[in-house]
Amino acid sequence: MLVRYLAVVLCFALCSFTSVKAEDPVANAQAVISGQIAALMEDDAEKAYSFASPGIRSLYPNKDRFLDMVRKTYEPVYHAGNYAFGRSKMIGGGEVVLQEVMISAREGKDWTAIYEMRLMDDGSYKVNGVRMIRNTASQGI
Repeated sequence: MLVRYLAVVLCFALCSFTSVKAEDPVANAQAVISGQIAALMEDDAEKAYSFASPGIRSLYPNKDRFLDMVRKTYEPVYHAGNYAFGRSKMIGGGEVVLQEVMISAREGKDWTAIYEMRLMDDGSYKVNGVRMIRNTASQGI
């Protein structure tokens, strides 16, 4: 009986931990950013476009226009060498997450990208904008 009780408690504890982690706004936003960067590095316009918010999609109504804009405006993200997450800031309990991403671009220059991530009605995060800063040190958000 005691073993069965401990097994139920352990199962409940593990399920609770997984549930809390799955609802972490910063981790969810970072996963979306990583997914988009990976898609861009593979020239997968459709997948990269799938991470864009409705506001971005209204400005760039198809994946080809979106990818063309990224190539021209966000070259360090498009051809990211290495990247790491820096500071993050949640606004409004997670409706918006600002995420700093340090990028070493292929040409050898270091950049900081500040991603604005918006929480959608379905609970997912989408990229709503990126501000690029040419530097090597975290400036904060």
